[in-house]
Amino acid sequence: MTQATATRSTIELPQNNPTERLGELMPAEGENGVFAESWYPVCLSSELKKGELRSETFLDGKIIVFRGEDGVARAMSAYCPHLGADLGVGAVVGNNVQCAFHRWEFDGDGVCAKTGIGDPAPKRARLFKFPTQEVYGVVWVFNGEKPHWEIPSFEVPDDKIVYRTYRFPDYFNCDPWVFAANTPDMQHFKVVHKTEFATEDPHAGVDWDDWGFRYKVIAAHQQGIPIEWTVGIRGTTLFWQEGPYGDFWLGGMVGFGLPVVGKHEAFAILALEDVGDSKLIDERFDIVEALMHRTVGEDKDILNTIHYRPGALTKGDTTLSRYLDFLRSYPRSHISGPFIK
Repeated sequence: MTQATATRSTIELPQNNPTERLGELMPAEGENGVFAESWYPVCLSSELKKGELRSETFLDGKIIVFRGEDGVARAMSAYCPHLGADLGVGAVVGNNVQCAFHRWEFDGDGVCAKTGIGDPAPKRARLFKFPTQEVYGVVWVFNGEKPHWEIPSFEVPDDKIVYRTYRFPDYFNCDPWVFAANTPDMQHFKVVHKTEFATEDPHAGVDWDDWGFRYKVIAAHQQGIPIEWTVGIRGTTLFWQEGPYGDFWLGGMVGFGLPVVGKHEAFAILALEDVGDSKLIDERFDIVEALMHRTVGEDKDILNTIHYRPGALTKGDTTLSRYLDFLRSYPRSHISGPFIK
């Protein structure tokens, strides 16, 4: 048993508390019912065999993704315009998707091609069709009717690379743009990931366009591995980088999906030059997979808890500050909303 004398500490009073917030919250996805007009990954190509149909939650609703006999992946609103049955429990028939309820079929443009009992299809009976593309083993869907930008290719030709794709099992508790904003945050590279830049922060060398940016990083990565990467962001949902990692070329691309309002999921593509040696390629994939998981692990707790409110920025935030302005003016809409909810 211990015995203590009762004591009372001195009251600590605040000194010079702030009197106002320094910044405003960034616009959230779904705020005022709109979402960034960007490409979003929704599934892996390997998850969608020919003749298969998938349901995916997307933005604030549900879509279907299916692959017909022609091998093309298509994404459309999930609810039948007849009575609202979920097409996700239907079937693929040729290049059409068939509703399980009354066997109405919708073609590759979302138009009702036939009804189950043969009645003429009403002209208004159609699904919302999203722009859809497959790139490096990932199916991407654009929020809107016409994409603003193309999903990039690596500098190494497609026929000279091998790649692996990953769909992370857990959602991150933040919007896609929050993950994207790590790339213009040069302080983040140095402080969180212990990247030692070989030059001054390359703010002046950032190549901006209407839909994103790229810049070169010459540095020593963790464990002193030299890198000379070009890194960039497209829109609000796609990061990509490429260049030497030690003694081999590495390409990486991460798409940020939006399956639930307030969350996102990550789809990653890792690419290597095809050097014709399967054992060496496997060894290199082991290295870059470990790098990917370590990097995401270093970011995960930050992303899952951040309350993004840019305030007291410094010179080191020059590129990040410009990207945040880019985000504030980025086009947002939700033309599919009445059909996917």
